[in-house]
Amino acid sequence: MTRVAVDAMGGDRAPAEIVAGAAAAASAEIEPVLYGSSGLEIGSMPFVETVDVIGMDDHPAESVRAKPDSSLVAAVRGVAAGEVDAVVSAGSTGAMLAASLMHIRRLPGVRRPAIAVVIPARRGPTVLIDAGANADARPEDIVQFAHMGVVFAHEILGIEDPIVRLLSIGEEDEKGNQLTLDANALLRASSLRFGGNTESRSLLEGDSDVVVTDGFTGNVALKTLEGTIRSVLDVLREEVSTSARGRIGGLLIRPSARRIRRTFDPDTYGGAYLLGLRGLVVIAHGSSSRVAIENAIRLAARGVEHSVVERVEERLGVLASARSTTPTAER
Repeated sequence: MTRVAVDAMGGDRAPAEIVAGAAAAASAEIEPVLYGSSGLEIGSMPFVETVDVIGMDDHPAESVRAKPDSSLVAAVRGVAAGEVDAVVSAGSTGAMLAASLMHIRRLPGVRRPAIAVVIPARRGPTVLIDAGANADARPEDIVQFAHMGVVFAHEILGIEDPIVRLLSIGEEDEKGNQLTLDANALLRASSLRFGGNTESRSLLEGDSDVVVTDGFTGNVALKTLEGTIRSVLDVLREEVSTSARGRIGGLLIRPSARRIRRTFDPDTYGGAYLLGLRGLVVIAHGSSSRVAIENAIRLAARGVEHSVVERVEERLGVLASARSTTPTAER
């Protein structure tokens, strides 16, 4: 059985939706362990009482230090102490990053952990990394992110030998800012199956298995996609309800519309891995529904089952060993 710590107080819809999602995820294989304030109705699920809550508007690093007994920090500490196998929170992303760095810590050789999120694209899922952990990054960080994304794509999505592309403003190698140009050169020289640059307009097509970028660019791209998908679906719903003809048309396209919504629904995966740490951390969207939380917990359990942390450590360790044995003159 995989034990997953769940921050019951994190997120815009906590604690009710978080608890409901945890209850739905509970099974013979998965045991959610809720961390939260007293008085929660949690049924028979294991519960760790905490005395504080980190709000979305709290300063991430300061709140982690000032509120060590908050539900978010206590849940992260549970992973660090080996009491649970993974942690899920829909609370502050910055606080989750700060708490994870403080208590779980980075894998050897990792300078910056990165957020890896699944984009449910048209031709199949794509891993976007980094989706917001690092507003600034170095070219060598981008390469490391790509290797971590490849582990995600292979272990969780079942993609053999994933294709990696670099997010830029054009497909040509010479397009992009200095970070992109330098990262492109390093990716081409790496052992990765690098397919060159890609543009944000291709993200929903699914022509890349892993799309790598810095956290600032990745977060802007991700939120643009989420907002666009939501707006288009909302406009379509409004249009089919404005007239009798529209309502009839709506009935005819309802099965197709439902399939489209399921394809692009961010709740399908529920959360994103924070990769590069010594333990498994899943960050859920702040507005997560019970369905999203259920799927985030299942995503965490799959990561434990497929030894994602160990696979990332193994891959990065092999790379570090290869670099250390390369003659200086050839570097």
